[in-house]
Amino acid sequence: METRPVTRTQSLTSAEKAELWRAADTLRGHMDAAEYKHVVLGLIFLKYISDAFDERYAELEAEADQGADPEDKDEYVAEGLFWVPPDARWNVLKDNAHQPTIGTLVDGAMESLERENPSLRDVLPKQYARPTLNKQQLGQLIDNFSNLKVGGQNSQGRDVLGQVYEYFLAQFASAEGKQGGEFYTPASVVKVLVGMLAPYKGRVYDPCCGSGGMFVQSERFVEEHKGRIGDISIFGQESNPTTWKLAKMNLAIRGIEANLGRHNADTFHHDLHPDLRADYILANPPFNISNWGGDRLRSDQRWDYGVPPTGNANFAWVQHFIHHLAPNGVAGFVLANGSLSTNTSGEGAIRQNIIEADLVDCIVSMPGQLFFSTQIPVSLWFLAKNRKNGFGQEGRPLRDRSGEILFIDARQIGELEDRTHRVLSDDDMAKITGTYHAWRGDGGEYEDVPGFCKTASLDEVRAHGHVLTPGRYVGTAAMQDDGEPFAEKMDRLTERLTLQFDESARLESIILEHLAKLRTTTNGREHE
Repeated sequence: METRPVTRTQSLTSAEKAELWRAADTLRGHMDAAEYKHVVLGLIFLKYISDAFDERYAELEAEADQGADPEDKDEYVAEGLFWVPPDARWNVLKDNAHQPTIGTLVDGAMESLERENPSLRDVLPKQYARPTLNKQQLGQLIDNFSNLKVGGQNSQGRDVLGQVYEYFLAQFASAEGKQGGEFYTPASVVKVLVGMLAPYKGRVYDPCCGSGGMFVQSERFVEEHKGRIGDISIFGQESNPTTWKLAKMNLAIRGIEANLGRHNADTFHHDLHPDLRADYILANPPFNISNWGGDRLRSDQRWDYGVPPTGNANFAWVQHFIHHLAPNGVAGFVLANGSLSTNTSGEGAIRQNIIEADLVDCIVSMPGQLFFSTQIPVSLWFLAKNRKNGFGQEGRPLRDRSGEILFIDARQIGELEDRTHRVLSDDDMAKITGTYHAWRGDGGEYEDVPGFCKTASLDEVRAHGHVLTPGRYVGTAAMQDDGEPFAEKMDRLTERLTLQFDESARLESIILEHLAKLRTTTNGREHE
């Protein structure tokens, strides 16, 4: 199955991405999605590296009469590109795609890239020669990606391959189900988090970064709002070694510089950025983790608001975020809804202390079925270290919201993409982010909307026992008046109810009649 070539100047449509995915998934055969993921994503990365190299190579060839040497490694490193040695170039793999040695050639290409580029060491997959990987299918996969006619150095080329990489991450997350949640946060959730925090300038941190989606969207946000990419710096950490590699490749394919540490590491027990104080924290920590090793961290300096229980890491994550915030920093993160109201093992006391410290800025209840890994509904928490001061979009001063919390109940928005997954439209996301920015005085006028959003004072929250469930505060949506007089409506509904009662009695009579006949027939057979 082949894909249509895509020109350098166009981005991929949904149909083209789906077509490419179908081609790749058809070749998977009986291989597990979790294993096949690294085969496919590794090849996409290799294609990006080679495209960027080839583009620069052509430029240097054109400048040969001026002394430029296309085989000079420094010419590429100086431009922020990876040096691709001869045996790792895509054309070599393409020309040998249907040779029985293709797996060995791909492994050799990955090893050469890591050897020549220190930042890629121990990152790239290198198991293409294994017997369980069908070499004919591998060759076909290389043919399919060869049809992506894009340049890698310019932003258009990066974006096309970045789109493919991002789309495939989502598809693999869907295929893997619960395990997919370890490396992928749904795009709509990421966009809401980024849209709320609006990271224009400063340090962005994600201590459980998965495949790096928060960072990709942050840079995209800056670009879309005409900011300068160099104005934000990115720090991250990931405990899963294979997911850490996915993040390194995902960021490299986007041309994003980030400090993810030299290796994967557990954030709680080996914080790779202990002195970092971030301006923005964006995170989707694993929900309700019980085996996080909390018994070894009872005296940790991060627990300013209470020692988190050893059986659930939710409030360990929350306090880790707070610990790493700069004096004017803000954090947006995902938590299971239980964190809004639980009082188990001291969690209620920790939540109360965080609320009383006036750190909670906004809580958003999200609809269910957004995640591939779980069907349970989640909430978005937004914390701010300094709620009296600050500047929003385009340098506008923010409204002092100390002593108040904005509650947004977004459980009813979004549409089912299929039987199990819900997606948010651009309008849905804009409704949430626009409400928040208006509330902060950062564009538009804010007003409470029954059933959707409500500003609550700390006294109101205290009256509710420091429970943060938005549904307790926003009330119910106002019913639209249909213009029918009340007396007429009551007569009409009473008449309908009477008819339904009559129909119910008729059906009940029929059922009893059939049961009597059945009993008579059964008794007759017993006597026989």
